[in-house]
Amino acid sequence: MSKLRSEYTIDRLHERQKGSLPGLLGVRVTDLAEGVLTAELTVRSELLAPNGFLHAATVIGLADTACGYACLAHLPDNARNFTTIELKSNFLGTSTEGTIRAVAKAVHLGRSTQVWDATVTAPDGKTMALFRCTQIVLY
Repeated sequence: MSKLRSEYTIDRLHERQKGSLPGLLGVRVTDLAEGVLTAELTVRSELLAPNGFLHAATVIGLADTACGYACLAHLPDNARNFTTIELKSNFLGTSTEGTIRAVAKAVHLGRSTQVWDATVTAPDGKTMALFRCTQIVLY
């Protein structure tokens, strides 16, 4: 099982995302520990769908970023990187304002693949989405 790599700090993850989609979405990592990562973003008008509710891609962007950063921080020592090979999301609610949060938890930390689950919650704490992704480890 892969252990948390000390070189991946919250500050380093924030620096890494500048100029990329997580930076544009405004993703903020708030906690990183063994087997878990928590991230959030503030809902703003640019992240809404034309119907006025939070765009599904915003929710997936937050959840996938949380799982991706968690995967990166838990890569085996000799691994170079990773890429997503599958993802799925079930939406249970939405939001139009406030801060949404994703908690990514390790399900499987193998040498060739990792599986992460994320639960995305609305500002009121209700579950908005359940997300799962599989990452392939690159050597």
